[in-house]
Amino acid sequence: MIISVASGKGGTGKTTISVNMALALGAGVELLDCDVEEPNAHLFLKPVIERSERVEVPVPLVDLKKCTFCRKCSDICRFNALAVVGKKVLVFQELCHSCGGCMAVCPEGAITETGRELGTVNFGARGDIRFINGQLRVGEAMSPPLIKRVRAEADLQLITIIDAPPGTSCPVIAAMNGADFILMVTEPTPFGLHDLKLAVEAVRLLGIPCGLVINRADIGDRKVFDYAESEKLPVLLTIPFDRRIAVAYSQGKNIVDEFPEWRERFGDLFRKIEAIIKDRGEAVSCAK
Repeated sequence: MIISVASGKGGTGKTTISVNMALALGAGVELLDCDVEEPNAHLFLKPVIERSERVEVPVPLVDLKKCTFCRKCSDICRFNALAVVGKKVLVFQELCHSCGGCMAVCPEGAITETGRELGTVNFGARGDIRFINGQLRVGEAMSPPLIKRVRAEADLQLITIIDAPPGTSCPVIAAMNGADFILMVTEPTPFGLHDLKLAVEAVRLLGIPCGLVINRADIGDRKVFDYAESEKLPVLLTIPFDRRIAVAYSQGKNIVDEFPEWRERFGDLFRKIEAIIKDRGEAVSCAK
């Protein structure tokens, strides 16, 4: 089972939800931090990092001795990663999406591939909880390939919880695509509602069932709750604006460790998700 924890905006508490749900479940769980631009789940889970692997992506390498400067490589590239200028071929590695199209169309076989460092993938554990995160190289803009690499390391025999990046752009889709359930985390503010609507539209395009966690639920107004009701989005958990929780968070402590009653609540959250996935599967099976 793959649960991707996402949000339309940053700062809503998706890392808090991801880490605490993993801790509440314990054995048989892995946490994948796919917010590779700003990974922070390790600050709360506090895993022992066992090893790290460098991640590279292929980019074109042009042999000017073979090149006839026909421009077929630059013509096929929709990301403008290559440009033929006189007797030179300029390669903009940061724009390359590693599709291999330029290499395929080159009539002279003048293009091969070389590696460009993207970032690192770190492997570790806290007790029985397996942990993996990605860390994008400073200055790098292409995060989806690193997210996909982190996800490729998932153990499908475990319950996989993905801490997705915020927003609704390509990195988020890479973290959500193929999941069994999307757990959206929001807050009852105008910004929270605006970005939640965008995120829900993206999830529905993927055709993945989703539910809501409303953090700091007793601030703001009721518009998020009204929206959830109108869109038939189940509110699976509400977390109050509690100073004790805020203090624990500021100290890098977890809700389920500091307040034992919340361990059962996060366990219930998972069971609700499990029931929705099961019901949906049975409905699809009946439809067939």
